[in-house]
Amino acid sequence: MLNEIQLFQVQQESPLAELGQLLAPLTAGADQPVRLEEKPFLELINIKGDAGSANFLRAIKNLTGAALPLQPNTIAESEQFVIYWLAPNEWLIQSRQPRQPALCVGLADALAGEFAAVVDVSSGNTSLRLSGVQARAVLQKGCPLDFHGSVFKPGQCAQSHYFKAGILLRPLADGAYELIVRRSFADYFGRILFDACQEYF
Repeated sequence: MLNEIQLFQVQQESPLAELGQLLAPLTAGADQPVRLEEKPFLELINIKGDAGSANFLRAIKNLTGAALPLQPNTIAESEQFVIYWLAPNEWLIQSRQPRQPALCVGLADALAGEFAAVVDVSSGNTSLRLSGVQARAVLQKGCPLDFHGSVFKPGQCAQSHYFKAGILLRPLADGAYELIVRRSFADYFGRILFDACQEYF
């Protein structure tokens, strides 16, 4: 019989942790033709609700500082969060910095009685930043979107796929791209991305 209570500390691990050596050429140095930076442990909240409800819109604005984007395939930003439009009644809220999930509880409380669903999907995804002069070329190898700057530009977002991995991505003002990848596809995504970058190294 145990006389002591054992405390276990939860330790987070990046879904790309096993690919550190493989992806080293993409993470070493700011002047690489293609550079990959993982932004692990961001808070990610999937939210569904009625965009016609003033209470729904107000609750999100009060808790995130950003007005819910209502135009298809656009984003809204505040100092702490980015909100992605996913569907007419669905959005993804992403924190800008790693943080313990707290927004989900706040939103659930604020939206009590509303026709809404709030789900913390932080642990099921990871966020990445792809930059460098060849970043667009590498994405075009496996993604069917039109990446021309006049078509896909900052302030927009899109759900698509990179080869066989589903992704959510948005172009950034500095020419880089932010991507959100499901954890279950992260290992495959990292390997296929590295293969697509080979000719530039």
